[in-house]
Amino acid sequence: MDPTKLGGELATFSEAVIAWALSLLPNAIVALLILAIGWAVAGWAERAVGRLLDRGRIEPTLHGVTTAVVRYGILVLVVVAALGQVGVQTTSILAVLGAIGLAIGLALQGTLANIAAGLMLLWLRPFRVGDFIEAGNVSGTVKDVGLFASELHSGDGVYQFVPNSELWNKRIINYSRLDRRLVDLKFEISYADDIEIACQRLLELAKSDPRVLPNPPPNCVVDKLTGSSVILGLSAWTTTANFGALRTSLIVGGKKALEDAGIYAPLPQRILHFASELPIRSTVPAQS
Repeated sequence: MDPTKLGGELATFSEAVIAWALSLLPNAIVALLILAIGWAVAGWAERAVGRLLDRGRIEPTLHGVTTAVVRYGILVLVVVAALGQVGVQTTSILAVLGAIGLAIGLALQGTLANIAAGLMLLWLRPFRVGDFIEAGNVSGTVKDVGLFASELHSGDGVYQFVPNSELWNKRIINYSRLDRRLVDLKFEISYADDIEIACQRLLELAKSDPRVLPNPPPNCVVDKLTGSSVILGLSAWTTTANFGALRTSLIVGGKKALEDAGIYAPLPQRILHFASELPIRSTVPAQS
């Protein structure tokens, strides 16, 4: 190969590359500016939407997902615009994104299941932020509901990060959704005690507490008869916010009210009978 000819071709190629770079440089600078401005706009839009949702008193459960969708939606548009600025065809970008999305979808089926479950939870809203729920082996107060997982705090101060599919595929018990709850307690008395007096004392205690709702009124019935005691059932309706405090108060107050009336819970007893004379049974086989 002629060195002179090779040198000329290399010079021509270098000039073409330099010319292409010089022509691309302004577009690259504009693309970088689009990315920088788009990133700032996405953050501003996320904060603005969050403030708008707060002012509009929108359900707090929707805040995190809505702001995230706005932010990442703007970022996707910004990236597509930046790539188009440097000469990449938009149709090619969409085709590549579709192929990548299909590959990610096949590889991350569990993640997509969490997203689908998160969307269903946000749409049907079986619970909201601040509700105390139980689903399967998980229980706690809901602090955040995201697209992939939800954040729960248990009563003993334990942080729980639960995938949405774990919540959606389980029976959900929401202890905070309804305004009223029934306090249902059991008290044991002996067979020798007066049932009417015991129920009267328990009802007087319940009616004297302002946290007990008057309608329907408190009720006291014989719940069960056991071998050594009579089980009385005391039920009273209260607001959900007062449920825990009222339940504890009625347990302590009910025990004291019964004891003041001379009624005590019977201790477990077992009666043994001993035979004075037992027949003697021979264990020696009879001999012929």
